[in-house]
Amino acid sequence: MGRNTRKRRTPLATKAIAASAALALGGGGLIWANFYASAHESNNQSWGGNQTKAATAQVATISCPDVGQKLTNVPNQARQGVAMELANLDKQITEAYSRLASTRQSQTNDPSFVQNAIVGPLKEKRAATIDRIRIDIQRVGGSFDNSLKQLAACTTQTANQTTAGGQQQNGGQQQNTGGQQQQNGGQQQNGGQQQAGGQQQNIGGQAGNGPVAADFVDITKVAANVQGKPVRGNNASTGTFTTRCGVNANKNHNTDNVIVAPGVANGAHHLHDYVGNQKVNAFSSNQTFLQGGTSCQNRNDLSSYYWPVVRVQDGTQDFDQNKDGGGKEGNVGKILTPVSAQIKYVGSPASKVVAMPQFLRIITGDAKTTTNGLANANAHWSCTGFENKVQLTSQYPICPQGSKVVRTFAFQSCWDGQNIDSANHRTHVAFADPASGVCGNGFKAIPQLTMRLVYNITPPTIQNGQVKNAYAVDGFPEQLHKPATDHDDFISVTTGGLANKIANCINNGQRCA
Repeated sequence: MGRNTRKRRTPLATKAIAASAALALGGGGLIWANFYASAHESNNQSWGGNQTKAATAQVATISCPDVGQKLTNVPNQARQGVAMELANLDKQITEAYSRLASTRQSQTNDPSFVQNAIVGPLKEKRAATIDRIRIDIQRVGGSFDNSLKQLAACTTQTANQTTAGGQQQNGGQQQNTGGQQQQNGGQQQNGGQQQAGGQQQNIGGQAGNGPVAADFVDITKVAANVQGKPVRGNNASTGTFTTRCGVNANKNHNTDNVIVAPGVANGAHHLHDYVGNQKVNAFSSNQTFLQGGTSCQNRNDLSSYYWPVVRVQDGTQDFDQNKDGGGKEGNVGKILTPVSAQIKYVGSPASKVVAMPQFLRIITGDAKTTTNGLANANAHWSCTGFENKVQLTSQYPICPQGSKVVRTFAFQSCWDGQNIDSANHRTHVAFADPASGVCGNGFKAIPQLTMRLVYNITPPTIQNGQVKNAYAVDGFPEQLHKPATDHDDFISVTTGGLANKIANCINNGQRCA
């Protein structure tokens, strides 16, 4: 997909053991969706409920092509309308997944139920929405690729077709993160899904839509995979600028995403932490950003830094257990506040940087890797004491005693020099070449935003193929809380010449805060 995909380098896990396939939605209640089952048997669940075993293959989730990633040339006049329709596509998938999770008996009785009652009607709704996108684009003189109509059809995925369930994609590639080239850890943990007679048992997590045992690995058993940084050239920009914006201790949350779904409440279908700008929701604009106030110590930093929350699935619920984006969409458990959040801008090993433009938007990672694949994944999970050795994309780490869980993000550091956003929110920025640090295609180096979030999490345990006290990142319900879906969002908003000060600090090799 355009320049950005070519620059993306993704660390990968080795093939995982087949993951579970039960599905659920709702305020923490379990709704097991075992499909095409002919023999069932109940056994005790770690959450106190019953768990069903199916004798045949189980459907884990609905997989729909990501239309938004293909829309690389949408006229500015049509982008608001297109964004609304893309949000409708997300809502349609969420509703179909909810139906998938709540019709277990019908699916058991009728092998054609999923196709006839869920996937087929979903295709019709998506086709109508894609046609409205066409109309929005052509109405203002834009061109529409009619092959996008083929993206209306969705399929179902069994457990072993999901990212953590055994499909390895883009094998052997590397990913740039803060100048480091990384290969993902090669070990997988057998979650013990296999039952007697070859049956698969669903583990499913507190809400029934993940994570599963195969999504976790003991980090002490993963071989070192972090490689060295590119060699700095004579024109390298070696400084850093740290902005201190807190950990969202004031619990500024919402389930919107103003970048990808402006004007749409609950456009993210999962909960975000917000630091920096304090007035960000689906209905914010560039003007309201300037009036939003900030949690940052530097009052000129009005930028918005936001990421999906992490929850521990210990059987408890949080304030949103009965709300959209929360328990109603499979995001359950206790919300964890990071114990520290470091936001740092770093330079380029190959060149000086130019200041970030006002209102630049960047999304790093992909919230839909379970169904999109790992091409745009940029998740990095590790533990304190292991960060320079092991970084994981497709698994959550189980950290040893005394070690904390760490999420790290390194944003795209090359900018096209013209646009503060793009139709698919990706092609206006790109990653530098991982070996040299050089920006290609006429792109300019900008300060690279890096973020490091640290969490105090009691290590999960895996017993009898089930993970207990799991933790997981919030996500779209059909994405099954896979670790690779982790992502981060940023809108650059500064006053008082701060953007230039950040660039000058980095270019002069200083350490500023």
